[in-house]
Amino acid sequence: MDAQITAAARALARGDALEALQQVALRDDPPGLALRGIAMAQLGELGRARELLRRAARAFGAREPVARARCIVAEAEIALATRDLGKSDASLVAARRLLEQRGDRANALHARGVEIRRLVLLGRVERAAEELATLDRRAASPLLAALLELLSAEVALRRMKTAEARVALGRALRAAQAIGAAALVAEVERAAATLTQPAARRIRGVESRPLLVEDVAALYASAGLVVDGCRRVVRDRRTTASLARRPVLFALARGLAEAWPGDATRAELILRAFGSTRPNDSHRARLRVEIGRLRAALRGLARIAATERGFALAPRARVEVVAIAPPTDDEHGDVIALLADGSAWSSSALALALGASQRTTQRALVALEAAGKVRSSGRARAQRWVAPALAPFTTLLLLPAPSPVG
Repeated sequence: MDAQITAAARALARGDALEALQQVALRDDPPGLALRGIAMAQLGELGRARELLRRAARAFGAREPVARARCIVAEAEIALATRDLGKSDASLVAARRLLEQRGDRANALHARGVEIRRLVLLGRVERAAEELATLDRRAASPLLAALLELLSAEVALRRMKTAEARVALGRALRAAQAIGAAALVAEVERAAATLTQPAARRIRGVESRPLLVEDVAALYASAGLVVDGCRRVVRDRRTTASLARRPVLFALARGLAEAWPGDATRAELILRAFGSTRPNDSHRARLRVEIGRLRAALRGLARIAATERGFALAPRARVEVVAIAPPTDDEHGDVIALLADGSAWSSSALALALGASQRTTQRALVALEAAGKVRSSGRARAQRWVAPALAPFTTLLLLPAPSPVG
């Protein structure tokens, strides 16, 4: 390997893309193309980076499988940055296995990190945590070590393990500062800011107070019954009942929780569940049916007792009922949460991450754009969606979550 290629590779390893480009900017040989592509990706020129990496992979061909595999890994990372989540990760897995077989432990570890990052974006957080736990990080460069710590912190935050997240963020910050990677330092600081921003609201009657992520984690760990409007679940320490795909039932559960220890009137519940301000016999009959379904869904967690005015929630154990809601009552908060990362998403990628149909996702995007909360660029398959500005609160709890158990 010649001196220019070596110098460019070392610059990229410490996150200095401009220095790397100075070394290889005029080179069109396969190693030069690959390093130029990686440098352009670090500078945010993702379209040009992908083109350079594909040229490099074709030039390496079957005669240099390790170099070609490295290009595939770099291109897969760009696919994540552009939120191209629909693309199969089979080529990435094959490239990672080849790197492992050929003894390129550092790049194989980098490929594992890309695989895990994809799992996180798709909301498969528990599997991502399992994969992270098995990583042998001894081959990691200082830059990759910092990135893996940042990824560990994100997974811990999604799983509501705030103490683990703080430790991982601290390690990531020290590693990023040690190599002088200013962009990575800023990214770590942004991640740390989610711990100091409101993540939810606790509601009792007409009163509402903000909660930090660690406050929500403490509620999850408590003995109480939590009706979580962020993830649309009802849970205690042992059992979780998901109502994410049953909006009417969750609206009733939230109404009952906010009224606890009192009861919620039939008129209040009909307004919440069906949107009617003038309830009639048909609404009241439908309410009885939906309350019956809610009783079945919450079996083992709580009873629902009929009262003279309406219905009351009664936990199976004599514990407190806590109702938490998103920091804002946007109808499509989960879409806003994904767009809040500053990346441009396609509707197909959003649908994949949310586990929803593309048509449902497109309707949500159109409604949010009409309200001025998101904006689009491009047309047809090239159309992408972004949030105009970051919200003054963390949308962490609105992101696709681990599948509830129970």
